Formats: sequence, structure tokens, C-alpha cells
Amino acid sequence: MALEQHYLAGLDLRGRRVLVVGGGTVAQRRLPRLIASGAAVELVSPSVTPAVQGMVDAGELTWHQRRYEAGDVEGAWYVVACTSNVEVNTQIGEEALSQRVFCVRADIAVEGTAVTPATGTHDGMVLGVLAGGEHRRSASVRDGLVAALRDGRIADQAAPPVGVALVGGGPGDPELITVQGKRLLAHADVVVADRLAPRELLEELPAHVEVVDAAKIPYGRAATQEFINQTLIDRAKEGKFVVRLKGGDPYVFGRGFEELLACAEAGIPVTVVPGVTSAFGVPALAGVPVTHRGVAHEVVVVSGHVAPDDPRSLVDWSAIARLQGTVVLMMAVERAGAFATALMEGRPGTTPVAVIQEGSTASQRVYRSTLDSLGADVKAWEVRPPAIIVVGPVAGIASANS
Repeated sequence: MALEQHYLAGLDLRGRRVLVVGGGTVAQRRLPRLIASGAAVELVSPSVTPAVQGMVDAGELTWHQRRYEAGDVEGAWYVVACTSNVEVNTQIGEEALSQRVFCVRADIAVEGTAVTPATGTHDGMVLGVLAGGEHRRSASVRDGLVAALRDGRIADQAAPPVGVALVGGGPGDPELITVQGKRLLAHADVVVADRLAPRELLEELPAHVEVVDAAKIPYGRAATQEFINQTLIDRAKEGKFVVRLKGGDPYVFGRGFEELLACAEAGIPVTVVPGVTSAFGVPALAGVPVTHRGVAHEVVVVSGHVAPDDPRSLVDWSAIARLQGTVVLMMAVERAGAFATALMEGRPGTTPVAVIQEGSTASQRVYRSTLDSLGADVKAWEVRPPAIIVVGPVAGIASANS
């Protein structure tokens, strides 16, 4: 087993010149963290990968499109030699050594004066692991540390979050919540949960966490928005950290911004954590792409909580019907037939339709229909909410996963 003797330190590279020689895949991996550190990165290479070209085009670094030349190291605070030529990397290392500039050799690490650790991030921290050149070992330990921090197996003594977090839990599968959402949920004193929020996540909460039921059952019992807003405010004013856990994404027909405004008016700080919206995530998991090259150049997400002829409707159904792409209907099960009729004002009755009930969960059911049969089919299949209805040519594309 190799003995790790490098001194692990954090370098402040903000505004300081960093030289990277070589524009291949190694540079592509190293550059993002250097850029994120605020370094003034200069890249020397005759050519670069498309991803590196994108960084250049975005103005994130300066590219000198040529080969390495003696003198390039002058004025640099840090050097990364990652060309495919060992002799060139050796020349870079020697020049850096002569100028007392730390240099990373990507080809032969022990020949450099610095090495790049396996790094990971967690809640504003950067973790680095060195293992005497055993890269797989350092990477696996890094992964284990980050995972342990994220799921609470390693205590993090950071100051606990305050106020309210609006967290999108995704379409139902607990694995689809974001890393940030899962981390904030682990800090919660109070969780105000929707009916469609991943239920398994609530089971994982410690016993001391208060869970407030904010379910809105379609055409049945429902917590009022006023009750939800006031609960968020009251609990936060008690000094508790409150997570408002929603299904899908808080801002996609989730009233998330209403809750943010209510908290802001009460002086409560709010953190917004977007989630995987069921409008796109559920069809994807059911084998229905909402866009597809040569098939759909637009996708429109429409709320179905009011009928097309309802005076409260804000939807221009005649315009939606004339579109050729994809229409995703949410909360539309009860009025599926009415929406189909409205869409047939501009689309043929044979337009393919996919209906996905309880998407991403073990109870997921997928049905295929057409606009002219949708109303009758939904009743015959006894489809119940939550369900996503996808209308358009993409619904007729078959896949091995559907």
C-alpha cells in the first residue's frame, strides 16, 4: 500500500493566473473546478474537445491555440500539464519547478510537485482525498464520505437551516428527489406534506419531526391554501425549520410561489428546491418522450382543473388545438373527454394519446388511446388521479421500455 505524503491544502486561486496545457478529455475534467474557483485560467493547446470549446465560447477561460512554448509558465500560480506527450509534460514540469510554481502532471503524477485529490462537494464544503496515487481507492472513499454526509451517517455540525424550504419531491418515486431536497428534509423540524409527495420519505423522518398533512384530494377533502400558508409561517416563527414537501416541482401547478409570497410578507426566509416535474418525468419513465427530433418542436403543459368552456379558464384552447407538437395535460382525468373535444377543433381524432396513472410508482399504469376515444377510454379503464395525459405524435412512438 502506497504511503500518502502530499500536504493537502486549499489554494485561493481567485483572479490568479492558472496555466493548463492540453485541451483533451483530462483538461475537460479538470477545468470546471478551476473555473469555479475563480482562477484566471489560460489554456494552451492546438485543439480542444467540444466541451472545452464551449467553455472558451462562454468566456470562462482564455485559449491560446498553439503548442506549449518555453516561457508559458511565467506569471502562473498553478500549472496543470495534461498533454498526450510525455516529453512536453516533462518540459512543463521542469519550467514550473525552476520558477517555484506547483505543477500537476496528469500523465505521471509522481513527477509533478502537486497532485489533484479526488474531490466531492456537500452543502458548501469541498472534500478532498489522496491515497498515494491509488485513484480508485481515493475515489471510492470520496464517494462514501459524500454519501454518508448526505444521508446523515456522518454528523455535519454546520449551522442548521432556518425558515422554510419549498422542496419538490418529484413524481412519486422517492429516489427522484434532488440531493439538496433530501439534505434539507433531513434537517426538518416540521414537514408540511402534500398527498403526492413521496410517502416513503416521510417514513424515514426521525420521530421528533412533526408532519402536517396538507393533502388536497381531488373532488374531496382538501387543506385550504390559507391553512398551509399560515402553518408554514407559524412554525417558522417558532424557530423551527419547515420543509414544504410537494410532489413534482413546487412551481409547476404547485402553488409554490403563492407560499413563497406569503412567507416573504411575514419576513420568513425561503429556500426553493426545484423538483422533477411529473409533466416531463412521468411520460419519460413510461417510454413517452415529450419531444422527439423530427416529431415535436414544442411542448405545452396545461392545467386541467377547469373545463375548456369554464369562464375561469385562462387557456386559449383554439390556439393549443392548432399546435402540431405535444400537449401535456395535468389534473385532467375528470374532464378528459372535454379536453379531447377542444383539441379536435384543430387536430385529427386519430392523434395518439398516452395516459399514465401513478407514474414512477409501483402502481404505474400506462394506456394508449386517440383523441376521439380518450373520453370513453378513460372511463372504461377507470383511470383515477394522479394521471398525466400526453397528446401528440410522440404518444404514438413505441419503445422497448414502454
